[in-house]
Amino acid sequence: MARIVELNTYPVKGCAGTALTEALMTPAGLAHDRTFMVVDAEGDFRSQRRDRRMAVIRPEVDPDGSGLTLRAPDTEELRIPVDTEGPRRDVRLFGNPFHGIDQGDAAAEWFSAVLGAPCRLVRVPPEHDRVAGGLTPGTSGYADSNAVLVASRASLDELNRRIAETGGEPLPMNRFRANIVLDGWDVPHQEDLVRTLSLGGAHLGFAKLAVRCVVTTVDQESGRKTGPEPLRALAGYRRVEQGVAFGAKFSVLRTGTLAVGDEAVVGAWAEADPESAAPSRDGGGPAAPTASGGRPVSATRPASEARPVSAEPAVSRTGAAAEE
Repeated sequence: MARIVELNTYPVKGCAGTALTEALMTPAGLAHDRTFMVVDAEGDFRSQRRDRRMAVIRPEVDPDGSGLTLRAPDTEELRIPVDTEGPRRDVRLFGNPFHGIDQGDAAAEWFSAVLGAPCRLVRVPPEHDRVAGGLTPGTSGYADSNAVLVASRASLDELNRRIAETGGEPLPMNRFRANIVLDGWDVPHQEDLVRTLSLGGAHLGFAKLAVRCVVTTVDQESGRKTGPEPLRALAGYRRVEQGVAFGAKFSVLRTGTLAVGDEAVVGAWAEADPESAAPSRDGGGPAAPTASGGRPVSATRPASEARPVSAEPAVSRTGAAAEE
């Protein structure tokens, strides 16, 4: 039996998350998740891909969403009222056009000072009607694609086992910036095979695998790039068409409240072919099918046959890379 062991919301895209014990699942994911986004002077979103110091910025949204507090090392704390009615400005996320409500000069100056480059902070407008695709389409705020990223501790344990085999140090789950972390499955990457999932009062539908990029190589406590892991290890056994995968993205089918300790009730599983259910030759867990229901992610391909991971973000057909 799997249960929720972590709930995390990321109010400002690319910045540090907030750990929760209980949360409301909205149509666009956990309440306030990726509601805000930092953009440059041209309106393009900022990311840890370029601005690694975003990892040490710790935003906190008031429970009712009316205020936002921003904290960063060696920087004076800033609290601002959240504007949900101001003028819209054009912004871009992976080149896709959206609108955002500018949160004012104080927030812009604060982010510009912390990141050392011109910034504006925007909020998702109430009329935001984005459609995120995948096996189960849904909506989301400024997430890379679908609203909810789910990962399991069994998957992380398997990854860290492989990293240790090459002399590397284990990585924490926060490298993957998951919204929901589950524990209790003995087999890694079971989240890839789930098709419908109930957690407390919320109900989720599988959309796609989470394709990972260089953000996973950034230490989320210091904002420093640490080396090739986990991408190097993932390249040995978690290759998909668009890159390497860890975790799964879900859309919200029913809103509700969920909490740490809630049981993860799987309503439907994907049908994996016998080959994908077999353990890898070096003892790894079963592979999972792709989000499109096609050929499974191979867990049997040895590392020597894996293509090298690009230093650039691996982007899927829907524009999704590592979740920020």
